[in-house]
Amino acid sequence: MALAQSLQKAIDYMEANLLNELSIEAIAKQANVSPFHFQRMFLIMTDISVGEYLRRRRLTLAAQQLLNTDHKIIDIAYRYGYESPEAFTKAFRKQHGLSPSEARKGRGALQSHNRLMIQVNLKGAKPMNYQIVERDAFQVVGIKRECPCGETGEVNGVAEFWMEANANGTSAELAELMNSEIKGLLGITDNYNEEKNTVDYWIAVEHAGKVPADFREFTVPKSKWAIFEVRGSAPIAMPEAWNQIYTEWIPSNGYEVADIPAIEAYTDPDSYKDDSSNQIWLAVK
Repeated sequence: MALAQSLQKAIDYMEANLLNELSIEAIAKQANVSPFHFQRMFLIMTDISVGEYLRRRRLTLAAQQLLNTDHKIIDIAYRYGYESPEAFTKAFRKQHGLSPSEARKGRGALQSHNRLMIQVNLKGAKPMNYQIVERDAFQVVGIKRECPCGETGEVNGVAEFWMEANANGTSAELAELMNSEIKGLLGITDNYNEEKNTVDYWIAVEHAGKVPADFREFTVPKSKWAIFEVRGSAPIAMPEAWNQIYTEWIPSNGYEVADIPAIEAYTDPDSYKDDSSNQIWLAVK
């Protein structure tokens, strides 16, 4: 249950610092995973983003202060991170359905979002085919683009990036460079930028040797890898597999996620067909 314990530690840290400015880097550090891994893991296991959880909890506590103290509304707004009464009122009304002044006068019901306590329900009804391998550092070559992360934890613009690479022949060029263990085009997320809320997304292949002039090189560190078989049309099967990995496989197998970029390996020539077979490579420890 190491995953649940790590996630609960990060939630406890958020709760202890709700009145402070919180960074995703500091929160993810509590769970001992990368910021991008943490955001995806948190979303899958709680159904809300980190930012949304913080917003809901702060507005819940702000409502309690309105009811139980005589503090000025403007002071409560500043206390919970809002730079103006107008911004506070807008956010408060969105969550509670009434204004702070109406809440103070008891003119409606308030919506309470309670502190999260993680409990893992190990379903395990659907089997997962995987293998554990240890690999030395290896090289991938390809192209990368800085992509924004949305409130849902997904990386926006990735589908368009793949469409461009397929249309302009880049994917075909990369396929010709495959000469090592992973036989397929790779999607890799790396280098989370908290200030801009972006990641570097790579479309690449594993390649041993000289890097062609048109492409960039990235070295994947030495690690132990859990390699999962993902069957089905990739746009549907990949998200489902990630959900099962985080909510079932990791809690029941005793591994922790290593701070190394995960790899989606599109090993089937047609990853959209219903019986497509692809892979997820997740570094573990």
